[in-house]
Amino acid sequence: MINRGAEMEVFVRVVEMGSFSAAARALYITPSAVSKLVTRIEERLGVPLVIRSTRNLQLTPEGEMLFDRAQRIVSEIEQTERAVASGSNEPRGPLRVNANIPFATHYLIPIIPEFLAQNPGITLDLTLSDFPVDLIYERADVAIRTGVLHDSSLKARKLLESDRHVIGSPIYFAKYGIPSHPQELASHNCLNFNIRRNLDTWPFQDRQDAAAALLSLPVSGNMRTDNGETMRQLALAGLGIARLSSFHVGKDIEEGRLVTVLEDFNPGDLEPIHAIFVDHEHLSNRIRVFVNFLAERIPRHITTGQPS
Repeated sequence: MINRGAEMEVFVRVVEMGSFSAAARALYITPSAVSKLVTRIEERLGVPLVIRSTRNLQLTPEGEMLFDRAQRIVSEIEQTERAVASGSNEPRGPLRVNANIPFATHYLIPIIPEFLAQNPGITLDLTLSDFPVDLIYERADVAIRTGVLHDSSLKARKLLESDRHVIGSPIYFAKYGIPSHPQELASHNCLNFNIRRNLDTWPFQDRQDAAAALLSLPVSGNMRTDNGETMRQLALAGLGIARLSSFHVGKDIEEGRLVTVLEDFNPGDLEPIHAIFVDHEHLSNRIRVFVNFLAERIPRHITTGQPS
């Protein structure tokens, strides 16, 4: 009978330690036994998993997929054994989180100390990026993302939703004037993203006219960036006008560092923020307690900086 759990552990150790010999020492078996086990997995699956060289190991795409899932399984086995031995079901082990930069900056990072104090067995590995994330490729347990979700194979829990505003600094408006109609944005420097081309147009709707159609107007400027926090800093510095969510710039608006404009044409669209994770049959305790913690600590709805 094939002991696939043992095979997975060997494969995971090889990848984590970077060599067959190092994995063999950690597992108290010979390097040839490690090599044979990995070869046996490859032969059974019919695909190469590891590209071998004299200096290092490199995973194939199939190897990356197997490593991600095998690592989770091995970690769950180890956690289960520790729980049984200690009589506790305390979540333990590494938790890899990839978060949107604005959300992490203003909401996640401030509450991380509290989460880790409540869960001393967890080691948090946090990566920040506004780019879309492939959870398996990035080896992330949880990703926090803004906008509409498209991958139906993932589990998602909505953390909050936030309205959006066209904003700029008093410095900018003192120099270039305040637009009173969306069409006037054509003569203003509008800041935009270089990662989401659909945001090259901003939506507007005349709120005084119930029958008014939703308009999507193209905007342009001399600066693009790949994340919302950099855009916020550029707007604060007076470089131009941006369209950002209240969860991100609400405090700046409240304290007068940024000013909203064109509110009579604000269409009232909401930006959702979700925690997404792979929908395993048996969800890791680490993932469960983290997502539950966020849901408890994050306000459900934010309008111009006011949580509710």
